[in-house]
Amino acid sequence: MTPSAPGSPTEIPPQLILQKFYKMLDEDIGFGDITTAALILPDEDAKAKVFTRQPGVVAGLNIASIILQDFDCIVNQKISDGTRVKADTTLLTIEGRAASLLTIERTLLNLLQRMSGIATATAHMVELAKKTNPSVRVAATRKTAPLLRLFDKLAVIIGGGDPHRWGLDDAILIKDNHLAFYSNPTEAVKKARQQVSFTSPIEIEVTNATEAFAVAEANPDIILLDNMPPAEIEKVVNKFRASHPAISLEASGNITPDNIQSYAKTGVHVISVGWLTHSVQALNLSMDIIPKRKTTRG
Repeated sequence: MTPSAPGSPTEIPPQLILQKFYKMLDEDIGFGDITTAALILPDEDAKAKVFTRQPGVVAGLNIASIILQDFDCIVNQKISDGTRVKADTTLLTIEGRAASLLTIERTLLNLLQRMSGIATATAHMVELAKKTNPSVRVAATRKTAPLLRLFDKLAVIIGGGDPHRWGLDDAILIKDNHLAFYSNPTEAVKKARQQVSFTSPIEIEVTNATEAFAVAEANPDIILLDNMPPAEIEKVVNKFRASHPAISLEASGNITPDNIQSYAKTGVHVISVGWLTHSVQALNLSMDIIPKRKTTRG
């Protein structure tokens, strides 16, 4: 069994995107943008552009367009999400109220920079893994920034990765702390199977080949091979091809760009990588804002 295909970013309701963005903006605005209020007339118009300062894979531009349009801005998206760009590439041009652009500038850029950094890292790791194993999926984890999971996971998708579980309600994943309450992992799988609908996949975490072979008899949908060395993972993969071909195998644990190819070579179906989101380096982006009518003040 292979995991289902990731959802499209276009399926996210605009209302949800705006709801989450306004929560972020509230953190920055507090009781008001006193600098902009002191210096900029409420009806003053401006133009702006968002551009890159370094190369990478851009993400979040569709989301930025939705946000900016809610501030009554006219947006021209120059680049599609998922495009690999060079430094000094213009991503968006914008027209709108100067006060609005100045107030949302930092929060919007923070979101775009983080998403683009995740998409860039994901694209790189997908490329490395597929050179060795063209059918492998590189997946995210739940090691996302608080309140940013929606955007972190979308960035992974845009970068060519799989979002894995969006949350605790997606699928059963039986981890070591769940298994602490059971003397036998097989019993945990059976119990989970009794409790949830047949539509919910069941995954269980194991830490060695012996546990993997034992729990396979309970027929979980996915077995997570956690913190296992590639050589041991390869033994499990080779045996499961013959004995349990319907069970997907997932490798996870301290996987980085430096070692992902050694895991891909094992033949696992999925490699899940917390590094994509917990160690992301933001892509350097900027916004230049220009008054529509140049005036002298003093």
